[in-house]
Amino acid sequence: MLQVSVEDVEFAPGHIFEWQMVSAKRSLSEKPAQQLQTTTYNQAKHFAVAQGARSANDMISAYVAGTFEIPGVLDRSALESALLYFVRRHEVLRCTFQQLAGDLSCDILEPDDVKLELIDRGSADSAAELRAFLHEFFQKVDTLSWPLILMGAVIRDESTTVYFACDHLVTDGLSTPIAVNDIATAYAAFSRGHQPVLPEAGSYLTFSREQRRRSGSMGVEDSRLDHWKAFMARGGAFFPPFPLDLGVEPGCMYPTVNDAGMLLAADEVEALEARCRAADGRLFMGLLAAVGVSLRKEGGPDVYRGVMPVSERGRGSYAHTMGWFINTMPIEFSVAEGKSFAEIMGNVRAAFDEMQRHADVPFVKAWHLLAPVEYTTIRYWPYAVNFFSYLDFRKSPGSRNHAVWKAREHIWASRSNGICFWFHRNDAGLYMNSIFVDTPQARHTKAALGRTLTRTLETMARSGTF
Repeated sequence: MLQVSVEDVEFAPGHIFEWQMVSAKRSLSEKPAQQLQTTTYNQAKHFAVAQGARSANDMISAYVAGTFEIPGVLDRSALESALLYFVRRHEVLRCTFQQLAGDLSCDILEPDDVKLELIDRGSADSAAELRAFLHEFFQKVDTLSWPLILMGAVIRDESTTVYFACDHLVTDGLSTPIAVNDIATAYAAFSRGHQPVLPEAGSYLTFSREQRRRSGSMGVEDSRLDHWKAFMARGGAFFPPFPLDLGVEPGCMYPTVNDAGMLLAADEVEALEARCRAADGRLFMGLLAAVGVSLRKEGGPDVYRGVMPVSERGRGSYAHTMGWFINTMPIEFSVAEGKSFAEIMGNVRAAFDEMQRHADVPFVKAWHLLAPVEYTTIRYWPYAVNFFSYLDFRKSPGSRNHAVWKAREHIWASRSNGICFWFHRNDAGLYMNSIFVDTPQARHTKAALGRTLTRTLETMARSGTF
């Protein structure tokens, strides 16, 4: 799987169809209130931000989307069955959300309570027209409106592009390969007259209840917050700032640039991974070390401070579940000049191990308890925050077919006040997708950092030095 802007993909033109999920019930609010279900802290915060933004007429469009290819002549009935199977399989996609009594709750439509309606969207006569359609269509996903997933296909005589987009309320970066695998696998089965056979999809609502049970009573004096408190004391802030100049004004939001490119080819990644293992580390630790060293080389500090998403799926049934299974945790380590590869790798490993010991503290809970009062109700992070994310798509469901399916993930946001990096690995190599503010200084900073990071990674892979 490749994470790339949908506007940078060369899709062949074709005829566009949408399958819209609708409720077979008379109303989306027929069940009594006592049957409403718990939501996660991420969902509650995300929904509240969307409500606040709409009230202030300050909406930011964003989506998490996916596309993949089906070769040959399409069995349209089998694809419709596969899409319906998919939304019935994952309860979070069938949830409706209500803000009641100060918190967010949800109701679940039963699998048989949803159906799909086919909409003919006409033809796209060029690749550019199709890219523009998909980008605009994906933006129709709305946190405050149901359904929270949009799906369709671009059908040609020789192939079909399946597309879908979700609101973050019901998805994360690892949900996209799950969706691709579910739909593609179900389509292959239905087209042969068989029923799909897939691993159990766990309940995101069960995960929500477990999270609330573990953390509901947490107060500001809880010892589980000690990691966050120490991080804040050393760095002086709850949100670690991105250390390089992006040319932004405090409190302002800007249009974004979304680009992606390869950092290392597959053989270079394998060489780097071997260096990391020899230093008793893992590839993502080496990548994180390289980011910290590169920031320092570009004028940043001797200590890397940032936040990084941590998957909460584990190895059970949640590994095949659509949902927002992501916590965000702080991490810091020294990248001082003169330290060896082994020393910095040791710093990263120790910092990661320490972070993992406290990873059961939900980010939103820590935010509300520990951040300055003026930051507890803000809609967006207050300034450019230092953010690091890494995914190895080779370990996701269906990865052996990603190249055949031409599986892609598309993440986008219309405005920002900073820069975010999503590093990802597939069979072809190591890539970086970044979304950053569209200012002259940010373009310069990102380009310079990208060059330094690439050189640093190449040197690490070649000689085990920085």
